[in-house]
Amino acid sequence: MYGLIVKLKITPGRRDDVIRLLQGSTMGMPGCISYVVAKDSSDENLIWVTEIWDTLANHDASLSLPSVRNVIPQIKALVAAFDKVAVTIPVAGIGSVLHPPTDV
Repeated sequence: MYGLIVKLKITPGRRDDVIRLLQGSTMGMPGCISYVVAKDSSDENLIWVTEIWDTLANHDASLSLPSVRNVIPQIKALVAAFDKVAVTIPVAGIGSVLHPPTDV
């Protein structure tokens, strides 16, 4: 498993535009278990993206999909800062295909 948490600082007033672009480009990505786009609760110009993939290779391959590749320049034009907050190894979760560890 491969997980990623990203913080996007958006150009003021354009957060909903970026959310729409992300929503439209993330369907049908092979190996993607979860892709959550969330508004920050206190900063109207922040978006958090939390991803879970079956493998790092499938995550990397998703960047070459036409639906993703075509939207990247549009999103980059609206992003003031990009911060890869954490790379994770997902092990359990509700509402996903992940199963809780048996040794807890």
